[in-house]
Amino acid sequence: MTTVLIVDDELEMRNLIEVMLSNSNINTFAVSNGEEAYQYINQYDIDLILLDVMMPGEDGFTVCKRIREISSIPIIFLTARDANEDKVKGLTIGGDDYMVKPFTASELVARIHAVLRRTGNHIEPTNYKYIQYGLIKLDEIARKVYVGSENVPLTLKEYELLHLFMLNPKTVYSREQLLERIWDIDYAGGTRTVDTHIKTLRLKLAKHSKEASEYVQTVWGIGYRFEKNK
Repeated sequence: MTTVLIVDDELEMRNLIEVMLSNSNINTFAVSNGEEAYQYINQYDIDLILLDVMMPGEDGFTVCKRIREISSIPIIFLTARDANEDKVKGLTIGGDDYMVKPFTASELVARIHAVLRRTGNHIEPTNYKYIQYGLIKLDEIARKVYVGSENVPLTLKEYELLHLFMLNPKTVYSREQLLERIWDIDYAGGTRTVDTHIKTLRLKLAKHSKEASEYVQTVWGIGYRFEKNK
């Protein structure tokens, strides 16, 4: 069943959308702001997000940018403003579609299915491409990481580091090589950035399994490698 996260500060709108989707075999979660949305993304397998643009505090554009740092979940913006510049901005920063309120249930459901088809989120799990190493399984299609059966929410850079390691286990990478591959050759943040991301990656893996966190090993004086302890 498809699971949709509704992010809108208006209770009546959240309730209305839930009713619209209730007869279409779509499961829903509904929250009122970005902070609640980030928690749900980390805790549940969300297939698509319906994101209101005009919210107090963090608006929908800001929330979208933050979500794109950690996830590629499809996003449909919802707004009462039919402004072309808003549509362009929403699609440019990572949105997948843009709907102007009010809309009908049939249009909303059709847009959801169209975005899921376009983004590939309708692919059956048997077609997913997994990389598995020890306790860790990485889903390259959904860009998700699991320790056992538990999802481990990672930022984009943490995911890319782990992806590189799992594609090339036992290969030793210097901090400079990781900066060049994961960031870019002109990145000015310095090698300490690599150490910080490795630390947070280990901590997130350790929440689910201390053994899994120890796969990311420090090679003193050189950098890091990914290898299961014997």
